[in-house]
Formats: sequence, structure tokens, C-alpha cells
Amino acid sequence: MRILTRYILREVTSHALIGAAIFTFVLFTRDLGRILELVVRASAPLPSVAEIFFYTVPLALTYTIPMSVLVGILIGLSRLAADSEITAMRASGMGVWSFGRVLAIFVVAAWSLSLLNGLYLAPWSLTSLGHLEDQLKGSQVSYEVQPRVFYEGFPKIVLYVQDVHSAQGGAVWNGVFLADISDAANPRITLAREGILVPEGQDRLHLHLVNGSTHETDPAKADHYQISSFQQTDIPIELPSSENRAEEQIPVKAMGTGALRDRARSVDPVSARWYLIEFHTRFALPTACLVLAMVGIPLGLSSKKSGKSGGFVLTIVLVFVYYFISLIGVSLAKQGKVSPAFGAWLANLVFFAAALFLLWQAERRPFALSAIKLAWKRDQPPANLSIRAFGLGRREVNAFERVSTRRRVFSASFPTLLDDYVLRDFFVYLGMIVSTFLVLLLVFTLFELLGDILRNQTPALVVAEYLLNVAPYLLYSVAPLIMLLAVLITFGLMNRSNEITAIKATGTSIYRIVMPVVTAAAVLAAGLFFADQLYLPHTNKRQEALHNQIKGKPPQTYLRPDRRWIFGQHNDIYYYQFFDADRDQFANLTVFQIDPATFAISQRIHAERAHWADSTNRWIYEQGWQRSLNGDAIASYHAFDVSTFPQLSEAPSYFKKEVKQYSEMNYEELRRYIRDLQQSGFDVVRLRVQLNKKLSYPLITLIMAVLAIPFSMSAAKKGAITGVAVAVGIAVVYTVVSRLFEAMGDLSQLPPALAAWSPDLIFALVGAYLTLKIPT
Repeated sequence: MRILTRYILREVTSHALIGAAIFTFVLFTRDLGRILELVVRASAPLPSVAEIFFYTVPLALTYTIPMSVLVGILIGLSRLAADSEITAMRASGMGVWSFGRVLAIFVVAAWSLSLLNGLYLAPWSLTSLGHLEDQLKGSQVSYEVQPRVFYEGFPKIVLYVQDVHSAQGGAVWNGVFLADISDAANPRITLAREGILVPEGQDRLHLHLVNGSTHETDPAKADHYQISSFQQTDIPIELPSSENRAEEQIPVKAMGTGALRDRARSVDPVSARWYLIEFHTRFALPTACLVLAMVGIPLGLSSKKSGKSGGFVLTIVLVFVYYFISLIGVSLAKQGKVSPAFGAWLANLVFFAAALFLLWQAERRPFALSAIKLAWKRDQPPANLSIRAFGLGRREVNAFERVSTRRRVFSASFPTLLDDYVLRDFFVYLGMIVSTFLVLLLVFTLFELLGDILRNQTPALVVAEYLLNVAPYLLYSVAPLIMLLAVLITFGLMNRSNEITAIKATGTSIYRIVMPVVTAAAVLAAGLFFADQLYLPHTNKRQEALHNQIKGKPPQTYLRPDRRWIFGQHNDIYYYQFFDADRDQFANLTVFQIDPATFAISQRIHAERAHWADSTNRWIYEQGWQRSLNGDAIASYHAFDVSTFPQLSEAPSYFKKEVKQYSEMNYEELRRYIRDLQQSGFDVVRLRVQLNKKLSYPLITLIMAVLAIPFSMSAAKKGAITGVAVAVGIAVVYTVVSRLFEAMGDLSQLPPALAAWSPDLIFALVGAYLTLKIPT
């Protein structure tokens, strides 16, 4: 009995660990880019970077541990049932409850780990992550300020830097333009040849400037103008302190479990409901390990013919149903229609009732899981031929006998009958993996937005439309990992069942065997490119608008009349308090003309109003003044009622720059957008990286397919666990390398093209080398 116990636990635990690794990795990739950027620019010590890494994992584990328990039980038991090992064990006297006692060791351990994570680790990690970000924000600011872009991250201060150079512990700025807009109508301007920002404590910065001047005007007396020169000066900058935040502004998920109950007693009933829901949810989600296991055991034991494929599909369905019921329960509780405890525990109650029925039914007559037929199994061969499952099922015939019974998908000379066989399995596994990832990402997205959905009473149709529009972008983001897994599974299973050997024995080269899948991967890569050009920009724009509606924000406006600082075409800086884009009119406009050699103001123009005259093709300035400056001296000054300045030749369209996300534009639109922003003095380095990635990213899907082929041939003999572990390892390496090069490109440490194409080049060379090493 001890041997069987260890055997069953090893089978279930191995699949659960694989599931947890994949699910956690998918959710963690969203924060990986931010962490790697800290590493690249060396603005945070490595221990702090490691802390950020570990603080982001517990929140993902809150959802992935229960899912991994279900994956381990369903797929592990389904594999044993498909190989008739369950039948042999039951014939020896083991009943359903005997299997339950064996698996209870695994389930209770997972439940204890999930409970510890949900009650203590996840809230603690969120709190610690907030404190760590507060500690690091001072050292991060000097790196966040990009050259030739207006930075408005400081209270009442606008900063423009001509050039940035990295230095130990900070960044050195050349050509500093600083505007103190405490009085928005009369900003105090400071210019300096050089500057460096030094953190002083958690909420205070110290800006040290060298060789500059300060310019002040008196709005009541236009003829008064004061210039103060300095060799060195220091300007203190205060940052908002996290310690000054009100207690109720602390995120609910970051509060301690005991503090939730205490907080619920001290607030009004409506607010108390939110704290109590979070309190009960921290117990309900870990308990999902128990109820999902109780449902999975009878289903896994009964999957005699469906094998791992049946367990895989059931996992997707059950996870979706559980989290969907959980979302409904929490939604009803937050609306006050049910108690917080009932809403948080609703999914567990439903699954517990279903588990009792299935366990009772399993003792009387096992639930016929094999009766659930998948659409792709309708064309299976006769019963005397064994069904190959998503796993290690036994085979009774060779590949050619099985292929001969299949109906052709294609009738042309290429693909051949063998190609049809390979492509059929490839697309089946591809579809299963796509559905798994989609369910996982959508469920996690729903949980993140649930509070906003209920707070703003967002209609269900709006939420459904948002999920429908965000799904293509989510799948586009994980397409390389999906392709990698699909190719690894397809050829890994063929190699393990000796089909590859049988085909090679006929004289068919391994390159000919993999050609249909590589061709399909190339077609899918091309599809990703055209989707990014023709379809994704529209869905991304729509989902962004719906996301703002769910969050309670005003609809996204792509015309920003509130962008008050714009760099002109001829070293001019425009500042205005209002711009009427329909009438092409400015209010309270100031223009600073900068000498590029000395980075000092050579001329300053101010007007109460300005409008565009189509007849003269110029701006007409009204009620203002003009000053010409020569270093610290005022060379000339004159006031005007109406005047024009031919050197200020920017047309109204220049001030109507669209503000878009790169994901909402295709390649040509993004290229034009970069050119327009660059003329206005805005930083476009990150956008240039993304422009190149619009070409390089779809290609990595094909490269992943090529890279997976040699690994599927070598890892298959060592078991399915090794194959999936290899897939996860490759995905981790690719993600780290890709985000690392992207971060280096964003920080101008690499040319944008090199940053975007380097991962493709590296993995293409590795894939080609390993593929050529395969015995053909």
C-alpha cells in the first residue's frame, strides 16, 4: 500500500507542480518588464530587485494553487485511468474513499500552503511592496526623466532636460529647464547648463543646478522683469508622503486579516461589507483546494478512455465554472443582496454539493466521463484501435495504420496524408492550450476589475464587451508560449510513441515530418502581423475606452488640449493655459526661445490671446510684450496690442498632437506618430522600440516553433513532465531576454532596432543550430 501511495502522490504532485509553474508564470510576466528595467538601469540594488520579484508572486499563488490542485488530480488520475492502472487498483480492493485517503495527504498540504499564503503572505507582500516602492521612488525619479520630454511628476513643477547621462547613484542632466507653476499664470523659470537630482530621505529630493539663471515677472507690472544668475544652487523638491495617506486609502488586499474584522466594526455598514467580503475570501479561496479536489477525484477515476486530454479539458471547464460562480457570489455580496460570508463561500458550497453527489455516485456506478465526446474525436478509428490521449496512453497500431483510417482534411498533393495526421494533432493541442490560457487570463482580469465593476455599477454587457475586445490582445501577448507548448506536445508525444521512428524508417527525413507544423507556424505568425495591422488597433482602442468606463474614468480623449507645454520646431518652448482646438485660439500664451549653444533664454514673448489667421498664415498675438535677452541683461523690451512673429511658424495642427498608445496603431500610423511627437520635443525612444517590435514580435512565434522541435525530440523520452518543464524553462528564458533587451532599448542603452530584433536573432540561431543537430 505504501508503494501505491507514493506512486499516486508522485503522479498527482508532478502534474500539479507543472500547472502551478505555468499558471504563475503567465500571471507574473505582466510585472517582469518593470523589474528588469530596474536591473538594466542599475537604479535599484539587486536585493531590492529580488524583493520586488518575490513580493509579486504570492498574489498570483492565491489563484494558481487551487487551480494546480485540480490540474494534478484530474490529469494525474486520468492518466492512470487511461492506462487501466485505476482498474487494477480497484480490482485489488481500493475504493473511491481509499483513493481519497491517499490524495488527502496532497490536498491538505496544498490547502495549508494556500491558507498560509492567503492569510499572511499575500497581504504582507502587498504591504511590503508598497513600502519598497516608496523607498525606491526617490532614486528612480532621476531615471524616469527622459531627455527632450516634459516631465510633470513633481508637484507644481514642470521639468525639461535636453540630454541625460548615467552616473553612479543617479543621472546627470545637461540643459535643464524648470518651471515652478505654483502660480500657473506667472511661472517662475529656472535654466541651468547642468543638474543632478539626489534623494534625501523617502519623500524629499535635492536638485543641484550649475551655471544658470532664474527668470521672474510681475503680472501687475509688465515692464518689471527680474533675472538672477547663479554658479550653483540647490532646489528642494517635496514628494507626496505615503505616511500621510489616510488609513481608508490603504488597499483592502494589503490589510492584515485581523485588521479587516476590526476595520469592519469601525465603519458604516456599506463599507464594512467590503472588508468582510475580503476577510471571508481569504479563507474561501484556499478552501477551493479541498472542494475542487473532492470534485476532481471521482471525475479523474472515471476517465477510462479520455486520458489526459479529458482531464485537461475538464480542468479548463471546472476552473472557469468555479471562478465564475465565485465572481457572482462576491458581486451579490458587494451589492448587499446576500451576506458577505455567503457570497464569498458560494462557489465552495456549490462545488461541495456537486462533490458529495459525484462521490456517492462513484461508489454506486462510476460517472461515465468517457461519454463526454469531444468534437475532434468523432472521426476516431474503430474500437479495436486504441485512442492516443494527451499523455502516455498505450498504442496497438503504428502511425500508418492509424492515419489510413482518418478522413483527409486536405485533398491536394501537399499536404499529404501524413501531413494531415500531424496537423490534426497539432491544431487539437493548439486549441486546448489557447482555451486554457484564455480562461486563465480572463478570470484573473475579471477578479482585478470586480471591485470597479460593482462600485461603478457597470452593466454586464459592457463587461462582456470589454472581455471580448481584450481577449485578442491577451492571446497575442502569449502567442509565442502557446506555439512553443503546442509544438513540444505534438512531436513529443509522437516521439514517445515511436511514431517518429516508424516514419523515419520509411526514409522520410525529420525535416519533412516537421515541415507542415513549421508551415502552419509561419502562417500563424503572418496572421499575427496582419492582426496587429488591421484588427488589434481597433479592439485595443475599444477595450481601452471600455476599461476607462469600468474604472469610472472619463472617456479617453485622444486630443489633449490640456497639454500645456510643447517644444516647437525651432528651439521654442510654448506654454499656455488654454487652447481652443476648434477655433485655433490660445489664452495666456508664453513662448521661450532658447539659444541651443548656451541653453539660455534669448527671447520671451507673452500674449493674453493669440489666434490663427488663415489669410496671413500666421499667429496674431494680442495684448502682450516681447523681451530680447542677452545673458543676464535685457537687450530690448516693448509691449504691443497686436503683433505677429514670423519666426514662430508652427501651424495649429502642430498643437493638436494625438495621444495614443502604440498598441492602438498599426506600423505606418505609429511611424507617423513618432515623427510628429519628435518634432514637438517628446521622448520617442520607447515608441521606436515598439515600432520595431511590431515586425519582430510576430516572427518570434515561428522561431519558437523551430526551437521547440529539437527539445521535443530529446525531452520526450524522459516523460511528459520533462517536456512541459522544458517548455516553461524556454518561455522563462525568452521572456527575460526579450524584456531585458526591450528595457535596454527603452533606456537608450541599445538602438531601438537592435533591442527589438536581438531576441529573434538569438533564438533563431539557437533553434537552427539545435535543429541541424537532430539525427534525420
